[in-house]
Amino acid sequence: MTQILLEPFDNYAEVDKYIEKYSDGSIFLVCGKSFEKMRFYFHLQELKAKGLEIVRFSDFHPNPSYESVMAGVEKFRKKPSGLILAAGGGSALDVAKCIKLYSGKLHEIKLLAVPTTAGTGSEATKFAVIYRDGEKQSVTDESIIPDAVLFDPSVLNYLPMYHRKAAMLDALCHGIESFWSVNSTEESQSLSEKAIAEILRNMESFLNNDAEGNRNMLSAANTAGQAINITQTTAGHAMCYKLTSRYGIAHGHAAALCVNVLWTWMSDHIFACNDVRGEEYLKITLSRLEKLFRECAPLGCKDFHELLKTLSLGNVAIPAKDIELLAETVNPVRLKNHPISMTKDDIKILYETIVNGSLSDES
Repeated sequence: MTQILLEPFDNYAEVDKYIEKYSDGSIFLVCGKSFEKMRFYFHLQELKAKGLEIVRFSDFHPNPSYESVMAGVEKFRKKPSGLILAAGGGSALDVAKCIKLYSGKLHEIKLLAVPTTAGTGSEATKFAVIYRDGEKQSVTDESIIPDAVLFDPSVLNYLPMYHRKAAMLDALCHGIESFWSVNSTEESQSLSEKAIAEILRNMESFLNNDAEGNRNMLSAANTAGQAINITQTTAGHAMCYKLTSRYGIAHGHAAALCVNVLWTWMSDHIFACNDVRGEEYLKITLSRLEKLFRECAPLGCKDFHELLKTLSLGNVAIPAKDIELLAETVNPVRLKNHPISMTKDDIKILYETIVNGSLSDES
């Protein structure tokens, strides 16, 4: 499937044509309350005043539940539309994807995604995450990749600085993890390299909330999403989820803490390589990543560790007594994608490194 990329030029003229073509006069809008502040939301209200019917579903929270998704499915079935429009971060997009999947009319529905964080890359992937009985459930289906994406820099104007940094790091970790994944291909590594370079080169502009930096970061996050759509993520994401849910830090921040300790650890454990392409291939892969950072990172940062120090994400209080619990929660399926074999003791050592000497102490 070729995804259509839309721009907000000429007062959303491209988007208006897309809505007119596929909506049949009605759209099903999946969004949170924060979307109401954004310019595109007001544009939709103008279309509503001209006759477009908008059925809105907002009854979900971060880490959306299966029950919320089914409530959305029920609402959609009562008032079906040819177009689902999802605006928000990963949660809104995941809910919309699942509503499309569970509605039973997959090929009759178009999904238009409007990412508002420049981080998750969910608008480019066949994956969605929902929670049932408190347990994370991964949903995978090619048909839930959004048919079209709107890159609207203005939606990022309201992103708080901490979440701006964390979203950017999420996209960066996607690029890094996809690049070293055992599932990587020439295509996925080309996408990863492009995403990493674009993130690093636009970092300062993005953090300054410049329109060009915002637009380029949306594109970079999408490209990183295309990469993980091929490879999936690895140990960095496998280790980060409990850090987010237990300590209240943003997902991208947690992923970055894990990738930071993993990178050094991997270089010291090449002998445990489980990529069929071999140890030498993995050495070259890590070397290529290091070279890319040196060439593209801003502010003189020569590696990932220095980059995190520069970003000053703040303190994270992780008690040492929680290490055993954290190690128990790591998804072994994600570890199969990692290029180096990892035991439970290895995972505990990595969490200890985060607790004792990592950037969690930087402020």
